[in-house]
Amino acid sequence: MSFKTSSVKINPVPTQAQVDALKAKYAAARQEQVFTFYDSLSPEEQTALYDQLSKLDVDRVNRIYKKAVSSLESSSTNLSISPLPNDSFDSVLDATESKQEEWESIGLKSISENKVAVILMAGGQGTRLGSSAPKGCYDIGLPSHKSLFQLQAERILRLQKIAKDTTGTQGQVVIPWYVMTSGPTRAATEEFFQSHGYFGLEKENVIVFEQGILPALTDDGKIFLETKSKIAVAPDGNGGIYAALRNENVLTDLTSRDILYVHAYCVDNCLVRVADPVFIGYSISKHADCGAKAVRKAYPEEPVGLIALKDGKFNVVEYSEFDPTLAALTKANGQLEYGAANIANHFYTVDFLKSVERFEGELEYHIAKKKIKHVDLKTGELQSPTKPNGMKMELFVFDVFPFTERMSVLEVDRKEEFSPLKNAPGTGVDDPDTSRRDIISQHVRFVEKAGGEVVAGVGETQDKLTFEISPLVSYAGEGLEGLKGKTIRTPAVINTVDDIEKVVLS
Repeated sequence: MSFKTSSVKINPVPTQAQVDALKAKYAAARQEQVFTFYDSLSPEEQTALYDQLSKLDVDRVNRIYKKAVSSLESSSTNLSISPLPNDSFDSVLDATESKQEEWESIGLKSISENKVAVILMAGGQGTRLGSSAPKGCYDIGLPSHKSLFQLQAERILRLQKIAKDTTGTQGQVVIPWYVMTSGPTRAATEEFFQSHGYFGLEKENVIVFEQGILPALTDDGKIFLETKSKIAVAPDGNGGIYAALRNENVLTDLTSRDILYVHAYCVDNCLVRVADPVFIGYSISKHADCGAKAVRKAYPEEPVGLIALKDGKFNVVEYSEFDPTLAALTKANGQLEYGAANIANHFYTVDFLKSVERFEGELEYHIAKKKIKHVDLKTGELQSPTKPNGMKMELFVFDVFPFTERMSVLEVDRKEEFSPLKNAPGTGVDDPDTSRRDIISQHVRFVEKAGGEVVAGVGETQDKLTFEISPLVSYAGEGLEGLKGKTIRTPAVINTVDDIEKVVLS
C-alpha cells in the first residue's frame, strides 16, 4: 500500500497547449483572474502556479461556494429541534456496571480480532499555545513531560495488551493509528514520530496522511491570489477527513487490513480513551453506522454544541440556535432534555466511511469570514486587510450525522474523558494547566479506586501534586490492585508496574 508523502517533487514545465487548456477551464468557471500575472512570472513560478491550479477542481469550488451561500441565505431560526430518541442514547453515568462490562467485552473482542482502527484529527498547530510545532507535540507539563502524541500512543499500546490478555488471543493484536495532518503540520508530525521511534508502536501501523485544502474566496466567490504565483488556500476543516480518507488511500488500507470499525477523535483532548472498548462495544451493540460520545451539559447556558435532532435528523445544534426556554427543559430525572454536549469523538463502520462519497455533494460547507492577505489584481501589490474581506469554507466532522441511518450517542463522564487544550498558558480555561491538572486528578482517582491514597509531599499541596501514572501501566484505572491499602507521597511517578512498589510508603 502506498501513501502520499511530503517529499519535494520537481514538476515538469507545462506545454503552451496545456496552459491554454487550463486557462480555458478557469475562464469557463469564471475564475480566470488567477492567471492575471501568469505571463510576467518566471518559468519556475509559472510551473508552480500551473501545478497548483491543475490539481484544483475549480468546478467543485464553485459548487461548494454556491451551496454554502444559498444555505446561509435560507437558514432560519425557526428550526425544528427535538431530543435524541431514547433508543439511540445511553449514559455510562446511569448504566449498570454489568452493562458497561458487556459493552467493554464486545469492544475488546473486536480489538483482539484486529477489527478496530483509530483515526486522529491532528491538523492543528500550537500557535495559541506559543508553539510553532503541531499541537500533538505539545508538552502540557506532566512530570514525565510526555507530549499529547505520546500519551495517546501509549494508551494504544496498553489497550492492545489488555485486549490480548483478556481474550486469550494467541496472535498479535494491532490497532492501526491513522494520523490526519494539515499541509503545515505534516512534515513536522512525521519527523516527530520518527525521532521518537513511534513511541513503541510499529512504524507500519502509524500512518500519517493529509487533509485537503480549499481556496480562500472573495465575498462574490472569486479565488484570491496570495501572491502573483500562488492562490490563497486553507485546510477544509476537520470534516475534510472523509474526502482525505479516500484521496489518501486510507480507506483502501483499512479494507486491506479487514478493519470493520473506526474510532476518530481530536488530538487536543488529553483525557481521550483511544479506541475505547466500552464505546466501540456500545456502538456495535446498537448496530450503529456512526456513533458519538457526549458529555453532560453543565448548565443551560453553557456555550456548547449539542447532539440532537434538527428537522428530524441527527445533527449538532449550536447553542446560539436554542431558545433559552428550550435549553432549560429537563427530563423526569432532572437532567437537561438537551444535554448531550458534543466533543468530536466518533465511532464509524468502515462501510459508512466508504458511503460518504455518495452524499458528499449534499454536505453543507460553513463560511468563515476572514482577513485574507492577497495581491491586488490591478496593482500587483500585497494587501493585508485589517477587517474580514473574504471567506474560507470548511466542513465539520459532524456534518455527516444527518445522513446516518443508525446512529447512537453515549454520554460519558466529563472529568474522566474530556479536557481539551485550546488556550494559551495562564488562561485558566482549557489550557495546559487545566490539562495537566485533569490528568493528575484522574490518576489520583485511579489510586483511590484501587483502595490506595495519594498525599502531598514536602512543598506540595493536595490540589497541586507532582504525580503521574503512565498509560503503559493503566489505561483506565485497571492494573493497580497492588496499591490497595497503601499510601503514596508525592512527588511520585509510576512509569512501570515495578514502580508501584517503589512509590508505596505504607
